[in-house]
Amino acid sequence: MKLINAFFRLIRLQNLLIIVITQVLFYYALIAPLIDKGIHTILHINHFLLLILSSVFIAAAGNIINDYFDLNIDQINKPDRKVIDKHIKRRWAIVMHIVFSLVGIIIGFYIDFSSKTYWLGFSNLVCAFLLFGYSISLKKKLLAGNILISVLTAWVIIVCFLFYQSGFYCEGCNPNYFEINIRRFIRISFLYVAFAFIISLIREVIKDMEDMEGDIRYGCKTMPIVWGIPASKMFVAVWMMVLIGSISIVQFYVLQFGWWWSTAYCILFIILPLLITLQKLYHANISANYKQLSKWIKFVMVTGLLSLLFFKIYS
Repeated sequence: MKLINAFFRLIRLQNLLIIVITQVLFYYALIAPLIDKGIHTILHINHFLLLILSSVFIAAAGNIINDYFDLNIDQINKPDRKVIDKHIKRRWAIVMHIVFSLVGIIIGFYIDFSSKTYWLGFSNLVCAFLLFGYSISLKKKLLAGNILISVLTAWVIIVCFLFYQSGFYCEGCNPNYFEINIRRFIRISFLYVAFAFIISLIREVIKDMEDMEGDIRYGCKTMPIVWGIPASKMFVAVWMMVLIGSISIVQFYVLQFGWWWSTAYCILFIILPLLITLQKLYHANISANYKQLSKWIKFVMVTGLLSLLFFKIYS
């Protein structure tokens, strides 16, 4: 049982579940309503389920290799969460990383050949290499690792969007009707892509502040080390204000359509927690404080993604 728990910690089971929930919600809230309106897709639902599976394998492989190269740093920053060498040997971690990466890439190429997508296998290969590069080098460089992880977080949504966007068609329907619905699909998709990127960037910088002690010892050049804590806090605060402002504008817009429940949800479960986090950020000064802030941001990430459900409710 301890080995199973260690394995789940190594692959970050909670984070993988967030990927699954995000992509399932994307289909349920944005794709399914289009199909219900008579807009069809050339892609089978089985292809999408395989897409989710490939995303999970690539992400799990990235989590494993990240822990592998972070052994020394984690010994300082998170000694109680150590898995490799304590529960799982290094060589088995490498084997799992290779196997998971290959499975994710192979699934991608299978989807390509069975659905005539022709880009998913290659994109999974690129993601696997980027995650490897992040683990061995990029995460130690100023902003490079933060931006890469934020892009890959947004990619969880982008890949779903690209997978379906070019495959929609409508038989015998008004072209304007088709165009309006597809444009709406594109706008909403990129709204959540932007949200995923910004919220992930915020969390990555906060995590750098949390892990500053170990990062300094092993020569990392993260934002808190290079710019200092005050400047890093300002960076996070600015992006949080951008996020709060953008979400508020969207809620004012949807109110004209009577989306009262959506607005109430966003105020209570997204905007308010962000404001609380912003206040806590000002007073944070030790690693435990930043760890708590990271949890608050992760909560907002989940609640923000769950707001996709309102596009199903009001479709």
